[in-house]
Amino acid sequence: MINAIIGKKIDQTHRFLEDGKRIPVTEVSVMDNPVITIKTKDKNGYNAVQIGFGTKKHSNKSLLGNVKAASLEAAPLFLREVRVGEEDVLNIKPGDLIKVLDVLKPGDIIDVSGVSKGKGFAGGVKRYHFKGGPRTHGQSDRERAPGSIGQSTTPGRVYKGKRMAGKMGAKNVTVKNLQIVDVLENKVLIKGLIPGFKNSLVIIKKTGTLAKFTPLYKEEVKEESENIKAEVKEKKDAGK
Repeated sequence: MINAIIGKKIDQTHRFLEDGKRIPVTEVSVMDNPVITIKTKDKNGYNAVQIGFGTKKHSNKSLLGNVKAASLEAAPLFLREVRVGEEDVLNIKPGDLIKVLDVLKPGDIIDVSGVSKGKGFAGGVKRYHFKGGPRTHGQSDRERAPGSIGQSTTPGRVYKGKRMAGKMGAKNVTVKNLQIVDVLENKVLIKGLIPGFKNSLVIIKKTGTLAKFTPLYKEEVKEESENIKAEVKEKKDAGK
């Protein structure tokens, strides 16, 4: 069984649980993900399923050739691979649709992967939480400076990967051990915050299930209250 699905981050908000606790929630839009290509261990060296998300307006012939086996009218906007077991490969064929209700349910533990927000060029204090230099003893202009970045004669260079100022964000990030609090036909509510900006692509991967799960508090439309309001209105009209 495929344990992952592609979605699109919509918004961040909050909800209440049945015990009255308020939690941060991220809304993710999900659609049926079509299976594009199946990769097997005999042919490709590993077992995986390539799934798509969205619709690409303008696609070239090479891309359309890849989705021809799936009998799709247009190429997907995004393509991602999901590792599966050997038995799952035999039960899946190109063109099958992966539905969110078949993959996720409330109480599932998930990992969410996406591209983080780009922050632009940032210094060492903001990028790596450097402490900075002292304010006294002639160091008034070195408060946010990184300090020494290397040695003298040996090795005579700056080591690769040295933490310094540079571009921050816009990297592949995975947030682990998040929780599904509600699943609808085309939307998933995730407890907590996930990487990416609005309308960015995210991959939701199921890793387990919670032993104790508190569902969301849902306000149900009560017909009795509506009937009472209607009766009160009738009495007011009759009194006139």
